[in-house]
Amino acid sequence: MEFMQWRRFECALIMAVFLLVGVGTSSLNAQEVIKTDTVSLGEGNTFQEVFPFPGKKIHSPHKATFYSAILPGLGQAYNKKYWKIPIIYGVIGSMAYAIHFNSTNYTKYKNAYRDFLIQDPGNKSYADILPPTLTVEDVEGQYAEWFEQALENKRDYYRRYRDLSYIGMVAIYVLNLIDASVDAHFYDFDVSDDLSLNVQPVIMAPTPYSNQNIGIRLSFNF
Repeated sequence: MEFMQWRRFECALIMAVFLLVGVGTSSLNAQEVIKTDTVSLGEGNTFQEVFPFPGKKIHSPHKATFYSAILPGLGQAYNKKYWKIPIIYGVIGSMAYAIHFNSTNYTKYKNAYRDFLIQDPGNKSYADILPPTLTVEDVEGQYAEWFEQALENKRDYYRRYRDLSYIGMVAIYVLNLIDASVDAHFYDFDVSDDLSLNVQPVIMAPTPYSNQNIGIRLSFNF
């Protein structure tokens, strides 16, 4: 009889260790939960029944990441971090404006540079971007070499920053996914100052070998 009780104590202790280790992992929702019920035995006698059951996923990092992948900010709403949504869309709006601005200017200077090289009398789009002190005759005459180089530099400048704007937009999207996932992992994390280990005796459900089983329950607060 003492051997059976010692084996039950070992099983309870091993279960508690596995639970404590599981709390420290990033997959908090994969832990087993200990459920305690009070069951009546008749004539006013009761005992506590303790048994494990598959843990319910309270908050899923996978869902948060998936929601943010569908629509940026939706994962933050799932994590109840609503204050981050205006920031996300503010940065996305800024990147969208940068893409539009740089793309528009790149197209303008690319066409002007092409028309200037071709020198087609019917296509002089570069006439719309001349410096205030110069005329078409000036840039086609003594300032031709300087103006050609200026158009090429402007074209390359706006193309480079257009590409960087697209990269920035992708980076914001990826950061939105990472932020939603990290927040979801720490959603159920207890940041209180209560660090304690609570040990309580418990009477568990009867088994085929014994009518009453005595064990312990460990509750670790952090």
